[in-house]
Amino acid sequence: MAERGVAVDHSTLNRWVLRFAPELDKRMRPFLNPTNDSWRVDETYIQIRGEWKYLYRAVDSEGNTLDFMLSAKRDGKAAARFFRKVLRAKHTQMPRVITVDKNAAYPVAVNELKQEKTLKAETELRQSKYLNNLIEQDHRNIKRIVKPMMGFQSFNTASRTLRGIEAMAMIRKGQVKGINQGDSVSQARFINELLGVTA
Repeated sequence: MAERGVAVDHSTLNRWVLRFAPELDKRMRPFLNPTNDSWRVDETYIQIRGEWKYLYRAVDSEGNTLDFMLSAKRDGKAAARFFRKVLRAKHTQMPRVITVDKNAAYPVAVNELKQEKTLKAETELRQSKYLNNLIEQDHRNIKRIVKPMMGFQSFNTASRTLRGIEAMAMIRKGQVKGINQGDSVSQARFINELLGVTA
């Protein structure tokens, strides 16, 4: 903006993020490539009004983002809600194996979903911190952007902003059909077309 001679206040940028980040996430989803059936699931911490909340995240064995969910709690109900959200996504498939850390909430959630037949009985739950390094590394890309923000002021603000951050991460990874990882020109063109922006 400065290069174009336009003065923009940071609060204006914040309003743009809150308005357009969820819209970008929603419009991008139909264009995502299918992911595989090996899930890596974990949660990381996000600060909201001085309190730690939980960002549940999942990637497949190739590092492609499956989905994410901000939650006030870290328990079996939250984990089950997150699994249901991932399964509803159009680009995901029923997992063959779900790798998680030693958090006791995950077996509770998986058992609940198997009983209600949301998950197949054959789906394997693997609790291994070592095998979950892929998702731990993936958290870093999100935390790198979130950390300088020094926390959010409301749950709604955090949720809307994170939708934009995660959507951009998926685009950069090359998860969108016809766009390769590292191809910033086609990525920018795709976003412009999604939001109806002309160059």
